Amino acid sequence: MIQAILVFNNHGKPRLVRFYQRFPEEIQQQIVRETFHLVLKRDDNICNFLEGGSLIGGSDYKLIYRHYATLYFVFCVDSSESELGILDLIQVFVETLDKCFENVCELDLIFHMDKVHYILQEVVMGGMVLETNMNEIVAQIEAQNRLEKSEVSKQLCSSPGWVEKTWAEAGVCTCVGLCCCETSGNDTHLLSSLSPLKLMDLKVNQP
Repeated sequence: MIQAILVFNNHGKPRLVRFYQRFPEEIQQQIVRETFHLVLKRDDNICNFLEGGSLIGGSDYKLIYRHYATLYFVFCVDSSESELGILDLIQVFVETLDKCFENVCELDLIFHMDKVHYILQEVVMGGMVLETNMNEIVAQIEAQNRLEKSEVSKQLCSSPGWVEKTWAEAGVCTCVGLCCCETSGNDTHLLSSLSPLKLMDLKVNQP
């Protein structure tokens, strides 16, 4: 079972922290710091798994990690998990992020944390591996994106005339064709031709 998933940069700043075992917040922060120091001091030529830190279970647990550019992806697992299987799972997770964000970088994890967590939930939930097929994961993410866009479209369609109302409140004419609009606060009229008006051609007189 996966106990925790930690992602931090080369300076130890956490970018993604997910625990599947209950720990107080203070202990979680200590685990992140301890894990960072354990991983950082390892040479790149050494294997990518080691015993877990004392705070998360010691020798009963393993830390399995991969280093990509400025980020470390660390999975803390118990003895029932395969080291090579988790290494492959990390690779699947990172490739999925890269495909969803198009050349994923550290900033994507900072500014799109909700989407990153959603992608992670498609891979791991409750400490158990749900899916390892990247194409299936991406398909679920795209389906969710389409659903969100559909919900937004429904909300916009349920409020007809909201564009015209917004421009009207700003004192801008949105009529098309022959119109005669009077701006508030003066007697100036804007007469248009039969061709559609361009908003940039309208000079709105301030009251």
